[in-house]
Amino acid sequence: MAKGGSDRSGLARIVGAGLIWGSIPLLSRQVEASAFVIVFWRVVFAGLAIAAFLGLRGRLGELLALPGRKKLGLAAMGAILALNWVLFFSALKLTDVAVAVLLAYCGPIFVTAFAPLVTREPFDRRVLVPLALALAGTAVIVGPRELELGGTHLLGAGLAFASAFTYAMLVLNAKRLLKGIPATIYMLGEDITAAAILLPVVLFSAGPSGPVEWGSLLALGVIHTAFTGFLFLSALRTVRADQAAVLTYAEPVSAVAFAALFLNEPVTLPMALGGAMVVFGGVLVARMEPAPGMEAPGPVIDSDGTF
Repeated sequence: MAKGGSDRSGLARIVGAGLIWGSIPLLSRQVEASAFVIVFWRVVFAGLAIAAFLGLRGRLGELLALPGRKKLGLAAMGAILALNWVLFFSALKLTDVAVAVLLAYCGPIFVTAFAPLVTREPFDRRVLVPLALALAGTAVIVGPRELELGGTHLLGAGLAFASAFTYAMLVLNAKRLLKGIPATIYMLGEDITAAAILLPVVLFSAGPSGPVEWGSLLALGVIHTAFTGFLFLSALRTVRADQAAVLTYAEPVSAVAFAALFLNEPVTLPMALGGAMVVFGGVLVARMEPAPGMEAPGPVIDSDGTF
């Protein structure tokens, strides 16, 4: 691999993870239960898969061995993760997949826009153009059609937009709170906390029924969370961060395509135009070199690159 370049297999894994994530809306539509139930079983199945992986390597004790401050930080991240996913899956139930996914993908742009609030670093004015593109794209997506439909569609768009903010909170706080925690331990701690928070609601909610719903939830947890998490994080060892960020936009593009093909949800001109503006804004942010003295937020991975 050339210096400063990226390994092709790593690039392929990033794209593969994005394409798999793009099918999440298809699976969520197979489950009649509430978003709280979907997220609960997603984190339960993901947590079990990660725990099995760690158990085979004799590393389960690492979670309990974390200092109290790290455990509190991990619990906070799990709570934000639960909120983020509940907002997103609620949006998928209330509006079109294209609207929910494209609005949620304002998140990476918000990460850069809000970074100075967390890092106490000067605001990078270069983000103004991508931010304006994302907000304008949002206005185009939630245009006259969504306003005329109103009701649940407009609420779904609002929840998707809110999920973009919670995504930014997750990324911005990850390094500050959890530096030095191996990625698998981080993921397991998040899943355990999210499941514990959602359990009281799930106990009084209608649960999944039938093999299709249970199979969809199992796939969401094991394949779309645990497996793709390993796939994505392993690729980050050999792929430049900016290229990885750009390639993750395979998710919203594939999600919109899958919804059109399998859910018969037409892609309107405003959706396509607004989505292109959001994606282009995200690509601009991903391609930006960090300003002198500034560090772009990144994934939580241990210093030696282990999971």
